[in-house]
Amino acid sequence: MINIDDENNEKYIASASLNNIRCSTRKMKLIVDLIRNEEIENALSILSNNSNIKKSLILKKLLLSLLSNWKKKYNKVNLNNYILFIKYIWVNQKKTIKRIRAVPQGRGHRIRKKSSSVVVFLERKKKIYGTKNKSYN
Repeated sequence: MINIDDENNEKYIASASLNNIRCSTRKMKLIVDLIRNEEIENALSILSNNSNIKKSLILKKLLLSLLSNWKKKYNKVNLNNYILFIKYIWVNQKKTIKRIRAVPQGRGHRIRKKSSSVVVFLERKKKIYGTKNKSYN
């Protein structure tokens, strides 16, 4: 599925995931769409300036964990000519906790408390100097 090759024919990719976040998938996707295909520094600044604090904090911790995973995996790689960016990020639905809320006449309505999971992949690309726009190889 994921094939990233370097000059030395090495793959430089890292991943991180977070499961059972007590937030619905639909709400989490709104925040995830803001940082998809962004550089890691830009994504962290977007999340720190976002108005939805709880979900942004969860994703920010996940990105910091992802960066830590990348540094631990490739500690001998020089990053001067490369940029780290979010290659893939997606949100999936997990367990739904079902509760009953009492309503009049002895009835009960179902409350569904949804949870989600997030998976992120980080990739590196070469910097291209001297261009006006941010285009990478």
